Amino acid sequence: MAGRELTSIRSPRVKSARRLAKRTFRHRERRFLAEGPQAVREALGLPGVLTELFTTAEAESRHADLVTAAERAGVPVLRVSGEVMAELAQTVTPQGLLGVCTFVDVSLADALSPPPTLVTVLAHVRDPGNAGTVLRTADAAGCDAVVFTDASVDPYNGKCVRASAGSLFHVPVVAGTRFETLIGALRECGLTVLAADGAGEHTLDAALDGGLLDRPTAWVFGNEAWGLPEEILRAVDHVVRVPIYGRAESLNLATAAAVCLYASARAQRAGRVVPGAAPADGVSSARPS
Repeated sequence: MAGRELTSIRSPRVKSARRLAKRTFRHRERRFLAEGPQAVREALGLPGVLTELFTTAEAESRHADLVTAAERAGVPVLRVSGEVMAELAQTVTPQGLLGVCTFVDVSLADALSPPPTLVTVLAHVRDPGNAGTVLRTADAAGCDAVVFTDASVDPYNGKCVRASAGSLFHVPVVAGTRFETLIGALRECGLTVLAADGAGEHTLDAALDGGLLDRPTAWVFGNEAWGLPEEILRAVDHVVRVPIYGRAESLNLATAAAVCLYASARAQRAGRVVPGAAPADGVSSARPS
């Protein structure tokens, strides 16, 4: 088990971990913080990703299985006081376990090989909690990859990592890709690129009934407040809106993403999806000019 307890935030190892709360240091060192037992457990599932584990005495006792698994994997385990953990953690009530992890993102080429059938794209998504929740939803819906464009939040932001509930370690994640580069690569893989937007020319119901969701698909989701920029809406194959049957003004980003991704997953799991398939008869292959 962990040795002598670190009680000072001036400890070099504590200081080194604390600075990973800032994006500049995360990207310079290609390391990030994963807080809580769920994140630590999922990080341990990827050999070599968890490089250091901070734990309080209480958490060490409560999560002895995780601490033991980390030690068996050769991960240094450092016991810290509650005060130090409060400085390291980014939550109001820390759970007492915090891991230092190496970046897990992959290149766009690797994420698209072999050709995927369902991809989530976050374009201009700025809220880390929303981004992490969409990542978690994409994982649950069986997406093959999640792409964060260069205009979106850092996937290693602490709030994003926590909101993903471990899914950051499950799904291939691409970070910092320009949309102009991305859309060409998606089409080369035979993916139909759909944007979710309240002003879409197709409803999700029509897209599902017309066979638009039967084929390999990339869904593009935009900013929480103002949606997707016009240049992206013009570039995609179709813009689809989730129908509102009641009096709500709109759906929030994470909810809309869940509805769209599960609609695609349902259509594809019905056995109709064919990689590189031609457009269905009921829906045109290109947006009207």
